[in-house]
Amino acid sequence: MRFGYTVLYIALIVFVNWTFDIIPLVDLPGGEKWPPAAIITGLIFVARDFAQREIGHRVIFAMLLAGAISYVMAGPVVAGASVAAFLVSEFADWTIYSFTGRRFSERILISSAVSTPLDSLVFLYLIGHASAVGVAAMTASKMLGAFLVWWLVRRREAAVAA
Repeated sequence: MRFGYTVLYIALIVFVNWTFDIIPLVDLPGGEKWPPAAIITGLIFVARDFAQREIGHRVIFAMLLAGAISYVMAGPVVAGASVAAFLVSEFADWTIYSFTGRRFSERILISSAVSTPLDSLVFLYLIGHASAVGVAAMTASKMLGAFLVWWLVRRREAAVAA
């Protein structure tokens, strides 16, 4: 499928937003909150990198479409916070991915490392649960997915180079 990663990117955004709306936040020590869906969110940033390889800079339209679908499925608060967070973090991710000129695996890791804390901060702030612990927990959750894909892509790059 020519647009497989783009469809996956849109579906992941909608799925995560929907789960944010139906799965309650988990209490952390000190009264902090952590959304379990954050684990999946790390894959969205990587899926965006793959989608950009398919459709180029038009990937922003895929993000906006996913935001519109999320608005219907997840409700306005989560969808609005998600779109705002994705706009900030995805533009950071897009910029790093587009202009670093590094190997694909490195761009995945670097762009995720910059964009996931931005996304966490903006999203949690807009839904009223921003805190240092919450942002750190959500960022760490997202980076797990990014590390997994980075490792897999890096292995594939090494195999092709050998």
